[in-house]
Formats: sequence, structure tokens, C-alpha cells
Amino acid sequence: MSHAHTHAPRGRHHDHRTDTGAQAEILDLDAEVLAEHTASITAWLPLAARPHHLVDLGCGTGAGTFALLDRFPDAHVTAVDASADHLRRLRAKACARGVEDRVRTVQADLDEATWPDLGSPELVWASASMHHMAHPGHALRTVRDMLAPGGLFAVVELAGHPRFLPENAPADRPGLEERVHAAADRLQAERMPHRGADWGPMLTAADFVVEGERTVAVAVAVGGEGGEAIGRYAVGVLQRIRSAVADRLAPEDLAALDRLLDTGSPHGILRRDDLTVRTERTVWAARRA
Repeated sequence: MSHAHTHAPRGRHHDHRTDTGAQAEILDLDAEVLAEHTASITAWLPLAARPHHLVDLGCGTGAGTFALLDRFPDAHVTAVDASADHLRRLRAKACARGVEDRVRTVQADLDEATWPDLGSPELVWASASMHHMAHPGHALRTVRDMLAPGGLFAVVELAGHPRFLPENAPADRPGLEERVHAAADRLQAERMPHRGADWGPMLTAADFVVEGERTVAVAVAVGGEGGEAIGRYAVGVLQRIRSAVADRLAPEDLAALDRLLDTGSPHGILRRDDLTVRTERTVWAARRA
């Protein structure tokens, strides 16, 4: 599921970004920090039989791809993304894990009228990618026509950017993170109207039958395993938000945010021991009507 929301996905939106390296790092951290929650979603999927051919739409650097390969050890995944850089990173990871023969990468802009031939998969996975598409209805219908008989389409949507700081932090600007996120949410509502959408009605309109819906609440504290990664994840996410909304923040909030993002400061996020990744992800599991 990835990112970063800021995360990720991972269809057309990638070609809008010039800082693919920074985005890829956030996607990698998202996969690391939230691996347990992604695995819980793949385990929940109401599959009639174990799938052998899977498609990961908007795969990013592979959070969903590798979760699916772990969940279905006999399966092959076709990983699709618009970013050649992200696909190269995914391929390198597959080689490092020794599963390169189970992964096919396809570079494609999923907003194009015609998609490349992705076969007839038994499972299509789209995590945090549908909201990046200019015409999601077209994408839904294309997936419907692509699926093998009885196949399943899993759409994972983000509630928003993850939160990291306590409500009363930082001490000099309490509530800073919520104000920063509010500015980001307003901007995303203008540019990405399907972010956080309820995909159930849209799936139904595209001739799917929704067989299950589940919301996964995430709360991972920095004090536990992977704490260092959580700090870097928080810095990466908030840096990306800052780059988008700096001109929408009060000067005092921008200055306070910059102090938190100073990785060399004893008062920066990387030195805090009270971080918790808090977010929600909802998954819809649907079959062709």
C-alpha cells in the first residue's frame, strides 16, 4: 500500500514528480513500517482459490507486489507503474530477494485509453493508486474486463497522510501537525478529488459486486521495532507536505515545521521518542458482476 500518500501510488501521478528518489524512499519506508498491516489485508482477501497470476496496479517500489508474493508463494505478479525509476527499484529488490522469475514489470500510464496486455489475472491489487487516475471509472471498467472469471479486485484507499506527532507537539506550536495536514488536505481536494473516496459505489457502478470492505487502523510507535525507520518516514512525509503547502502556512507554523525537519537539530523529529504512525486504510474486495 503505499504512500505516501505522498505515498504513493502509483499510476499516472509518478510522471508528475521530479524528485523520484525522495518519493521512492518514502514508498520504501512505508512498506517497511506498515508491512504487518499490509500483510493483514492480503490475508483478509476473500479469495475463492489461491491465485496464480496477480496484477499490482500502480506498484510504486513494490510494497504490494512483495506482500502478495509472500502471501501467495506459487503466484507471479505483473507490477505496473508509470515510473521507470520505481520499476527499476522494484526489479532490483526482486533480484535481491531471489524472486525475479516471479515478477514482470510493465511501464504504463493507466490514464491512457488503451492499456498494455496484462493477461487475465485472478487478483488485481490497487493500493493507493486509483485516486491518482484522472478517469477512475475507465480504469475500473478496464480491470473488470481484464479479470479472469471469478477473479477478485482489491482496492486500498488511504484516509489521508499519516500523522506522527502528539497533539500537543511541538511545545512552541501545539497542534502544528493538524494545521499542516489541513492545508495539505485542502490542496489535495483541489488536485486529487478521489483521494479518500468511498470506492464501493464506484465499483458497483462499474458492474462489480463488493464482497467485503474492511478498514485497518494503524498505530505504530517509535519506541517499538523499526523506530529509526519511523523517524525517517516522518521526516520524508512532512518534507514532501512542506514543499507543497509552504505558501499556505502561517509564517510561525512554517518556521516551527522547519525546526522539526532539521535533521541535525536536537529538537528535530529524528530526536523525538514520542512519534507514532497513525493512519487508516480501507480495502474493498469486489468481483465482476
